[in-house]
Amino acid sequence: MADKSSFTPDEWNMLLGAPMLAGMAVTLAEPNGLWGMLKESMAGARSMLEAKQDAGASPLIKALVADMETSEGRGHAKDAFKAQLSAKSAAELKPQVMAALSKIGSLLDAKAPAEAAGFKAWLKHTAEKVAEASSEGGFLGFGGIQVTDAEKASIGRLVSYATRSDDGVGTFGEA
Repeated sequence: MADKSSFTPDEWNMLLGAPMLAGMAVTLAEPNGLWGMLKESMAGARSMLEAKQDAGASPLIKALVADMETSEGRGHAKDAFKAQLSAKSAAELKPQVMAALSKIGSLLDAKAPAEAAGFKAWLKHTAEKVAEASSEGGFLGFGGIQVTDAEKASIGRLVSYATRSDDGVGTFGEA
């Protein structure tokens, strides 16, 4: 059973940023102004709270969430997040986010094979919650589309990238 001690400090810090990357993948797909971004970031944070309270969540996810509850853990996640993303525009950022998720997927497959599928499913769940948090294209919060085609495509790419092995083949059925 994998836990924090199964990873180097740099690898663990990379995992700490994974939920933020999953949310960012969706937000970048269909940016929706300041209010929409706030709703989406709160949905990502809520996903971590849900995992903390979920009796069925893996010990690896629970350890990650517990670490994110500390200021030190959040600082490490922020630093790792910045280290993986250097782009200055959304167009440059999208491929960097997906590459980081791919690297995280490979890391999980190598060091936590028993927990990898569950962790990746949690990242997908986080991305779905972010997509559902704010409707796009409405007026003053009314109308619009709950989850756009661009957001659905981004979630599909997230699953594909996070589940891709070094040979480009998905590591579980959704890729």
